[in-house]
Amino acid sequence: MQKLILVVALLIPGVVFAQAPVSKLGSGSVEERLEQLERVMDARNAAQMALLDQMSTLQDEVAELRGRTEEHAHQLEQILQRQREIYQEIDRRLTATPAPSNAVDTRSAPTNEAQMNSSYSSDLGENDAYDKAIRLVMEDRRYDAAIPEFRSFIEQFPDSSYVPNAHYWLGQLLYAEGDFSAAKQEFSTVVDRYPDSNKRADSLLKLGIVAQQQGEKELARSYFDKVIADYPDSTPADLAAKRLDNL
Repeated sequence: MQKLILVVALLIPGVVFAQAPVSKLGSGSVEERLEQLERVMDARNAAQMALLDQMSTLQDEVAELRGRTEEHAHQLEQILQRQREIYQEIDRRLTATPAPSNAVDTRSAPTNEAQMNSSYSSDLGENDAYDKAIRLVMEDRRYDAAIPEFRSFIEQFPDSSYVPNAHYWLGQLLYAEGDFSAAKQEFSTVVDRYPDSNKRADSLLKLGIVAQQQGEKELARSYFDKVIADYPDSTPADLAAKRLDNL
């Protein structure tokens, strides 16, 4: 009797168990039918619990993967931010401390160490060669050795996407040494040959700074105006505006 009450109570909602055809429960006594029905219910409940366990496991795995992805994205952003800070710091130092015009040209008599490091290895690939030159600037701060490395890179990989940046860094290094004419040539190369380069705005700004350094105020003004006109919302435009105020 208790089993009959249980079955009636479970059959009232009619959600899952109403799908089981009565004919499949056999034609035995009521007790036998109840036992068969209980076995069906137990089997379905077990299947549902297994499915729920699988779903829970999958949800945990997805959450873990999402967490790892977010962590890796954060780490990558930190690396990129640090790289930008290093570029900006080197850029600021090279621009702020040019050598006097009568400085001794150390390039004419490099040290043995500089000669050794400036030799260009033909075994280096494009990325490794560019990274080698950049490391000389950013990590070693050996600007004299970096100049021949960038020149060798441009000569060996003239079609590289890094060439505009190599010309820009050459200009920066030459400017820091006080060789304004050579620096101007490198910056002009970026401006004239690579209109889509992300260093074009900076190169225009540096051309204005070189002209200002050489006492050509009107030429400097024209370069600063062009930076503001072509790149109005950029950092180089802000710097050009400040330079204009001081002309």
